[in-house]
Amino acid sequence: MASTIIDSRIFGDMFSDVRMRDVWSDENRTAKYLDIERALAKVQGELGIIPKEAADEIVRNCELSQIDWDKLKAKTEQIGYPIIAVVNQINANCRDKLGEYCHWGATTQDITDTAAVLQMREGLALVEEDLNEIGDALASLATKYRDTPIIGRSNLQQATPITFGYKMASILAGIDRHRERLQQLKPRVLMGEFGGASGTLSSLEKAAMETQAGLMKELGLAQPLISWHTVRDTIAEVGAFLGLVGGSLGKIAMDVKLMMQTEVAEVFEPFAPGRGSSSTMPQKRNPISCLYIHANVSVARQHAAALMDAMVADHERSTGPWEIEWVSLPEIFCLMSGALKQTKFVLKGLEVDATRMRANIDITNGLVMSEAVMMGLGPYIGREYAHDLVYDLCRQSITEKRPLIEILAAHPEINKHVTRAQLDAMCDPANNLGQAGVMVDRVLAARR
Repeated sequence: MASTIIDSRIFGDMFSDVRMRDVWSDENRTAKYLDIERALAKVQGELGIIPKEAADEIVRNCELSQIDWDKLKAKTEQIGYPIIAVVNQINANCRDKLGEYCHWGATTQDITDTAAVLQMREGLALVEEDLNEIGDALASLATKYRDTPIIGRSNLQQATPITFGYKMASILAGIDRHRERLQQLKPRVLMGEFGGASGTLSSLEKAAMETQAGLMKELGLAQPLISWHTVRDTIAEVGAFLGLVGGSLGKIAMDVKLMMQTEVAEVFEPFAPGRGSSSTMPQKRNPISCLYIHANVSVARQHAAALMDAMVADHERSTGPWEIEWVSLPEIFCLMSGALKQTKFVLKGLEVDATRMRANIDITNGLVMSEAVMMGLGPYIGREYAHDLVYDLCRQSITEKRPLIEILAAHPEINKHVTRAQLDAMCDPANNLGQAGVMVDRVLAARR
């Protein structure tokens, strides 16, 4: 019976992705143990460290279909680790005691760590695929709405006009930096482990480093310069990376939630009949995907911190910090897979109301153009004096509930320097978008 959100038959596909759950499943983890033991036997047989006959027999019996799951569970609970239980079963299935050569020179943590790295490789491949799709969706929105005015907001207050394309491109630039980070961290973190008891490979009398090199080549992983049993920066780096990605996804969810508010109504999550409805308020359309994104990335950040706690390990083999990773690593990957999936859904079907965006710019009767007016008047009356004057006229506009343009045009210190047409131009949001379009183009060009 499932007891967690990730494994729930009801919530599982909302909070995570089935592909990522498969990566961190018991079956796939155990399959990775077998892959490593198979590769180790193959390499050691080729190097003459173990008899070739034994290597062939071990390779033949490293099959997931041969695992007795009840025995594996019982033995793991007895010992505390599953590796010996797996090796015992491989050995038992081999003929003529040839299985005694299985796991030759290795230690439990070698297999466990290398299996985790293989799982991370599969998990990061899924993350990369999702980031690419999210980037493409943001690029499409940035292109389509490059010149569509929307109000920029500062401290949740209306600031100056930007474009919706600029808003999407700024987030896109961050997603593309994550894609770059991912490529940079792969050579560091996709590194196997094979060091034996204290990491020095003292259990192998010959060809120790050749075994390590051959094993990593067989698995497609980097060979470590030195054992990293209790130096866990690479695992923590993956957690930190996923935490950063989560922050960006949370930013997307936060903005969409705020823009979906009834009083704002500028964008909406994709529509589906009944989605986001309330049990008591039929008119509601709740930001469902954004809620799950927010929850997932918040918990994922706690797991990233836990993985950093796991770095504080004692001596050459630790007493507890290592097991933190067993809890946090699968969960951070699974939670992030759910956040990535929900983000793809939101962005690919995002409903954009450009008319409402423009209407929201106009609700202040032109006050949001005060900066443009101040800068426009600066050459005539000085920027500081223009600031104070426009500030006072903005207060007058609020008090009298009159459009700012009317008050500006009637003011004698202003109309003697600029015409009504010039003031109209200053107060037109489309004329005051700065370099938004140029910046959008730069972000899009950097992706090609």
